[in-house]
Amino acid sequence: MERTLIILKPSAVQRALVGKVIDRFQQKGLTIAGIKMMKLDEKILREHYAHLVDRPFFPSLVESMTATPVIVMCLEGRDVVEVVRAMTGATNSRKAVPGTIRGDFGMSGQENIVHASDSPENAIIEINRFFRPEEIFDYKPITFTSIYAPDDLA
Repeated sequence: MERTLIILKPSAVQRALVGKVIDRFQQKGLTIAGIKMMKLDEKILREHYAHLVDRPFFPSLVESMTATPVIVMCLEGRDVVEVVRAMTGATNSRKAVPGTIRGDFGMSGQENIVHASDSPENAIIEINRFFRPEEIFDYKPITFTSIYAPDDLA
């Protein structure tokens, strides 16, 4: 099974949307392999958003992402990166279609509720950035055979 990193951003925490967002992932049939609340700092944000550090909006991104603690999750499932990206919607919430997390709960490009890994390769890097190995659990929920058909696992 593939894994991905999700960050429920301060905009989700402040607006009490954490449970609703997690519920969507669980209703889809994705497994939570790791979850915790943590306070981000500029050091980890510079690493995580290295591709944005030189952009003029980076200071406001740091301010936004450090406003409250965040919830980080490692989700597991078949093609989970692609599935989660489809569920979260466009980065700019105003352009995200209704039915997606950002389309239903957001109105901003920055205050857009959730971060999701953009590739399986980056997911591995990001999961390792936010979780120690002993914080990730390998198990199959009792509902596993109701979520996946045998040929989904081949």
